[in-house]
Amino acid sequence: MSQKTKVLFRHRSMEMGGVEKVILSLLENLDKNKLDITYIVSLHQGELRDKVPSHVHYVKINTGKEDFSKNTIINKIQTITRGLKIKFLEKFPALTDHIYLRKKFDVEIASTYADYNSVIKSPNKKSKKIGWLHSDITVPGLKGILPEILRNLQSFDHVIYGSQQSYDILHQSFPEVKIKNESVILNPIPIEDLRIRSEEFPVDYENIPTFVSVARLHYRKGFHKLIEAHKMLLDEGFAHQVVVIGDGEERENLENQIKKSSVGKTFKLLGTKMNPYPYVKNADFYIMPSATEGWPLIIAETLILQIPIIATDVGGIPEMITHKKNGFLIDYNSEKMKEAMKDFLINPSLVAAIRENLKDSEKQFDNQKIYNEVMHIIEN
Repeated sequence: MSQKTKVLFRHRSMEMGGVEKVILSLLENLDKNKLDITYIVSLHQGELRDKVPSHVHYVKINTGKEDFSKNTIINKIQTITRGLKIKFLEKFPALTDHIYLRKKFDVEIASTYADYNSVIKSPNKKSKKIGWLHSDITVPGLKGILPEILRNLQSFDHVIYGSQQSYDILHQSFPEVKIKNESVILNPIPIEDLRIRSEEFPVDYENIPTFVSVARLHYRKGFHKLIEAHKMLLDEGFAHQVVVIGDGEERENLENQIKKSSVGKTFKLLGTKMNPYPYVKNADFYIMPSATEGWPLIIAETLILQIPIIATDVGGIPEMITHKKNGFLIDYNSEKMKEAMKDFLINPSLVAAIRENLKDSEKQFDNQKIYNEVMHIIEN
């Protein structure tokens, strides 16, 4: 039997997110007979931290916040100590490998641009290095680290783009950037598992027309715009509710906006849910009001669950949604959001046509082809 290829995935943590779900899907489904997989995280933290498959060698460098003391003073000391350790190991990356890994790998993988440095600066100079790009790197929030991202991308032996849009934007915006090898490979979706989980428990929206959204509460996700659209629609007399699954740094601002807009009973922030799919499956509609996106996994999952979608025309979303055929594409604008939501509420023939077109959604997602393409890159 030929020797297995030793593969190392490096990542920050396991907070609930699209990239983390993709990592778990790859860890579970890449050929374990051919690969010896190690997965190292800087922080053993997040809702998905205990979901790593048992056959994967799972290495955790730092304790997660879940395990910190409830005592305020001790908690603060633990947080500061962990932060200092992270900075120290970033400065001396060879120590991470010496202390926590203690073996050499054939291939090292960075799952997102936040992981690029740890892979490119790996002390193992002989390993082949693969980087994933899921994002539009021209967004203003990345301006400060953009030169570093571009430099790292050119250092990888192979770059995998999570959407055609990510590939196009990189090459159109930075034609001088030269990538050694590159492929566009869409993210895998565990279709059968998705269906089973969507039926795990009942969700009753009490016959109120319901728009659901699942995302981290970050400013670029556009929920402040959605609150504005929701308020305008209520003021025009259209009864409905919006349910948001997810948590994040923008929560307090959104709660204040909800209170100020007097929509607390109809715009609901439910926080993170380990299984958001029953909330999606039982809603009337899905809405994604993002300013920017890569190739959002939740859109693919919602298409498979056959729920009509309103989404901003950004990132890789138009690769999955054709306007007024299997969903509704809009500009990043609260007025446009309001009009699209109204259309879904008052135009049953439009919604019925979209639902009909959603029946074959899963045919556009071929997981095994995706795993085979990733395997080919790793092995070659």
